[in-house]
Amino acid sequence: MANNTLYLWIKKVIYLLFIFLIFPLCILYVAVSRPTSVHSQASNAKVDAQRMRKNVSNISRKHYPRNYRFPGNLKDIADYIADHFAKAGGQVYIQEFETRGETYRNVIAVFGIQKDEKVSVNKEDYEENLAAGHLKPHIVVGAHYDASGDSPGADDNASGVAGLIELGYLLGQEELSGQVELVAYCLEEPPFFRTPDMGSYHHAALLKEHGVDLEIMICLEMIGYFTDEENSQSYPAPFMKLYYPSKGNFIALVGKLSQGGITKKIKGLMTGSTELPVYSLNAPSFMQGVDYSDHSNYWHFGYQAVMVTDTAFYRNLQYHTYKDRADRLDYQRASMVVVQVYEAVKGLL
Repeated sequence: MANNTLYLWIKKVIYLLFIFLIFPLCILYVAVSRPTSVHSQASNAKVDAQRMRKNVSNISRKHYPRNYRFPGNLKDIADYIADHFAKAGGQVYIQEFETRGETYRNVIAVFGIQKDEKVSVNKEDYEENLAAGHLKPHIVVGAHYDASGDSPGADDNASGVAGLIELGYLLGQEELSGQVELVAYCLEEPPFFRTPDMGSYHHAALLKEHGVDLEIMICLEMIGYFTDEENSQSYPAPFMKLYYPSKGNFIALVGKLSQGGITKKIKGLMTGSTELPVYSLNAPSFMQGVDYSDHSNYWHFGYQAVMVTDTAFYRNLQYHTYKDRADRLDYQRASMVVVQVYEAVKGLL
């Protein structure tokens, strides 16, 4: 009798643990990390990791500093990016906007324009083409090229810009079934962060104004810092350590809590295309870091948008410091991120 009572008591405890602890943790895991069994085939795409290194070095060293107080340096970088976009085969446009008495620029490259589309090729005619319906971007991939204060900004965010350039070279070799815009933004960093003066805000607003039916915006925000050291990865909430690695050797895909479907789809397209692990997070936008880049401006205008990131200050402890240098980055793994995004873009068209 005593043994039977003990058995029933243990069974009840296990049941209560499942109902009040294990089951909620499982539900939370599915909700935030979006596990998927869908994986891509290994990609045949090749990215020039050495060119990535060179571009990160050029952007972070030769055009230093690149905060809003140095509009001349920012213009030089915009020209540098535009030149690469043109070499990659994109139709290049410049979106100018003014703040605090200075002119700043978004650099836009459009890929997948069909031969029968009557698109103006003048760099200044971007809005005119949108208004006429000649430009109909299906996907936007963007990265900001300004840096915080006096930081060289190699990871934040020369790495994202270098990735954007390499993505252009891959897309330029494809016959695309829809239009893809690559956009290099200015003024993502403070004091303009979370204000309508951000370059990405201006771009998203223009798309909305002209009724562009955008499927997704993918933001490349710091894609260059990786480490295999134990406990090198931290998280905004303690429970996340149950679901995610302790080593900063993966790339993260971040979206709002309500974007589980598109996040899971992109994750499936990225995963398996290279050997670099892909983890995803869908969380409320008020969780620290979830809205910390240009993708948040597209949310403001009702567009779906996600961020691809090495998790910034949750891994790279030199974030926004003078030590954020080009020699600290892992260009082999950064090039894998570009391949993953490339396969995701193709899969979404």
